[in-house]
Amino acid sequence: MRALKVLVVVMGVLLVAGIIALAFAVANRVNHPPSAPVAKGPPIDTVDLPSGARIVGAEASGDRLVVRIELAEGSQELIVVNLATGLPVSTVILRPQTRAP
Repeated sequence: MRALKVLVVVMGVLLVAGIIALAFAVANRVNHPPSAPVAKGPPIDTVDLPSGARIVGAEASGDRLVVRIELAEGSQELIVVNLATGLPVSTVILRPQTRAP
């Protein structure tokens, strides 16, 4: 009977210690959230645009940045940039569809 009382007291102490440790861990994570992952590779400093071009819009999706530019003559292009490396992946030329007479 004495062993059972000792076992109950020890289990109670372990239960209280576990709840205190859990509360401490939760409070620590709330007060110190993990930092955002750091992107590898050089940062994008400049994007070379053709002469007379202007940026119309930009949109990021995943590890890609799509920049829409309007050229001096009025046509538009999309420049796709890999955000991890900072290098252009491709250029898409947008031109209106011509209709047959």
